[in-house]
This record gives sequence, structure tokens and C-alpha cells, in this order.
Amino acid sequence: MKTLFTLLFLFTALAHADEPGSQYKQQAEAGDARAQYYLADTYFSAGDDTQAEQWAEKAAKGGDIDAMALLSQIHFKHADYAEAKTLAQQATIAGSKRGAIMLARLLVNTQAGKTDYPQAIKLLQTATEDIDSDSAVDAQMLLGLIYANGVEMAQDDAQAQMWLKRSSALSRTGYAEYWAGMVFQQGEKGFIAPNKQKALYWFNLSCTEGFDTGCEEFDALSGE
Repeated sequence: MKTLFTLLFLFTALAHADEPGSQYKQQAEAGDARAQYYLADTYFSAGDDTQAEQWAEKAAKGGDIDAMALLSQIHFKHADYAEAKTLAQQATIAGSKRGAIMLARLLVNTQAGKTDYPQAIKLLQTATEDIDSDSAVDAQMLLGLIYANGVEMAQDDAQAQMWLKRSSALSRTGYAEYWAGMVFQQGEKGFIAPNKQKALYWFNLSCTEGFDTGCEEFDALSGE
């Protein structure tokens, strides 16, 4: 989580608001592996995968286990599934919850090889236990998507809704349901095929939970 670093470097961040991750830069350049990971994650969120990978590699060499998980995510984004799985496995063995979630994501994606839904669900359920961690939000969201998708296991909208609602409760009401709608609208190769009806279902649920963007997406998709 970034809370402590965000508070610690708030002044620097305000002074360089146009520079991604500036609040972590000084500590990262000084060799702080955790700051390097946060900086890499910020670059990744900003879409700068080159900088993200460079800083994540430094953090991983410095012993940050979540940096290995981030490297897995970067490789996954660029369809390097073999390396993504290797890194996710290493991060998971080292104890990274982000690594466990990434490994679960790979285990339900046919692009990454033979799927293993039972193992993926086990990994995700373990990652949900620490509700003070950002990982719990992501783990619950992925569990919700698995149950909503109904591939290699029975579709269970009640389970899906439960997990997505739990995820939203840790972030913002209706947020996870909105993202479920986005994933079903756009699809994810190897995992979820685009499905307009499912997208509408989750956008509508997000809207009824009070998430305005869910309402906007529902209205836009309904008009197509």
C-alpha cells in the first residue's frame, strides 16, 4: 500500500504534480526497494511500461517481492505469458499476495497454458483474508469475475455479486460491479469473451449501488 509514502512525500508530490511517482523518486534513487516498487507501480498505472519495468527490476533485485509480481503483470500485458507465470510463481512462493493474484489470473487464462480454476480460487481466497491490503480488493474482484463468467465451472451470479460487493466495500460502492461490466463489455482474451448482456447486468447493478459511472455506461450500452 502507498499510504505512508504518500503522506511522507506529499510536499514533493505537490511540487512536481506533473511528474509520475515524484513522491517516491528521491528514496527510489537512494536505493530504497519499496520506494522503487511504488515508483514502478505508478509508472505502470500511467502507462509507461518501460520505466515501470526498469524500476520494478531494481526493486526486485533489492528484495521486494511485490516488484516480482508487478514484473509478472507487465509481461502479462505484453503477452509474454511464460515469463509472467514464472515471475508470479516466484512472487507467490516468496509470500506476495499481489503475486498470488497474478498467478491466479494466469491460471484462468487459456493464453497462459493449461488452466487450473480450483488452484486459482484457492489462491484468491487466501489473498482476500487481509482486508487492510489493496490485494484483497483485487482478489475479491477476480473471484467475482470467475463466478460471473461461468467458464470451466458453473456460473453463479449470487457468488459473483457477493465477492464484487465485498471488493467494492473496500474501495467504493459499486466500483467492482462497474469494472465487471467493463470486462464483459471489452472481454479479456483467454479468459472472458465479450458479452453485452452480462455487461449490462453488472453496469445496472453498479448503477443501483449508486456508482454514477456505472449508470452512464449502462445508458450508453443500452442505446447501442
